[in-house]
Amino acid sequence: MAAKALLAPLQVGSITLKNRIMMAALTRNRAPDTYPTELMKDYYVQRVQGGAGLIVTEGVLITRQGSEWPYAPGIWDEKHVSGGKNITDAVHAAGGRIYAQLWHLGRVSHPDAPEQILAGVPVYAPSAISARGGKFRHLPGQPGYVTPTAIEDPSILVEQFKQAAVNAKAAGFDGVELHGANGYLVTQFLDSTANKRTDKWGGSAENRSRFGLEVLKALTEVFGPDVGVKLSPAGGYNDVGMPLQETIETYSYFITEADKLNLAYFALVRYHPAFDVEYDGVHRATKHDILATYRPYVKNAKFVLNSSILPEEGEELVASGKVDAISIGFNWITHPDLVKRVEHGKPLDNVPDIPHLQAKAVDGDWSKGYTDYPVAVY
Repeated sequence: MAAKALLAPLQVGSITLKNRIMMAALTRNRAPDTYPTELMKDYYVQRVQGGAGLIVTEGVLITRQGSEWPYAPGIWDEKHVSGGKNITDAVHAAGGRIYAQLWHLGRVSHPDAPEQILAGVPVYAPSAISARGGKFRHLPGQPGYVTPTAIEDPSILVEQFKQAAVNAKAAGFDGVELHGANGYLVTQFLDSTANKRTDKWGGSAENRSRFGLEVLKALTEVFGPDVGVKLSPAGGYNDVGMPLQETIETYSYFITEADKLNLAYFALVRYHPAFDVEYDGVHRATKHDILATYRPYVKNAKFVLNSSILPEEGEELVASGKVDAISIGFNWITHPDLVKRVEHGKPLDNVPDIPHLQAKAVDGDWSKGYTDYPVAVY
């Protein structure tokens, strides 16, 4: 393919990206005890060398949580900051740009997970409503989700996000992306099936939007215009999803208000069958055209589309002005030189190493399925 629009520079917040192919956040679980490693640095530098316009890190936990994903990185103490700076320094030296995705799991943590025990606090969520499903493979019996504790004062969590942003800035990240997608904490506040509060944090679309908007305001106090947000209005994953009209009302309000905050971008995840979880014979996702529905509400920030977008489609979307950039996930796992392949017309033909997508060391070697994918011959 002849990619011209995708390879054009783009101003995002205060920085200029060399192209419009972003690397989406991809949980890879190579951070033992939550701390970044040299191998993680190598992984991100590989993808800078492969041409990534903007790298968004895997989800970085803002506080200790009992994740389904052992070895997810954190950003709550000085050792996290120094480990993060090791990565950002290397990314910048290679000519790249990198945002940290800030992540809180909310109700899909588990109280018996080692990190949650160390945290010494309950599993917090907007309301005491359990998500269905879940499988904590690292815990005895592989338990599912449990009923969380409704957080009495959500502003405590807002402050945790802000402190995480302070730490991310100290670590040298170019910006932060709020993880507001895929049924995690921000989504739980937005979604009326997970949020049954009767105070100012729940009820109307305006009240359910309050938490995410307050977090975004706090992040911009730290990073100014270098703040993005990822949203998945179609729902489904982690047992969220509202009726269509309520979904459109909620997300159109949230996006309209968030767009007034001088954000860098909105990354919207379009409907994908893989996230359309079924419970009791009913699909949880709310299938609708994410691009057509919400694009008109983004007037100031850049609009980025995510979910199974190949470069050919991305070129058409950017060239037509429908989106400003695309965000690719899975193909960045298997192709460290993805943008170079696009530039040179090389296929995305590496075979995924499915058993080693997540943390699974081979004889103590964590690079398998992580930094060992081949680059094309140019």
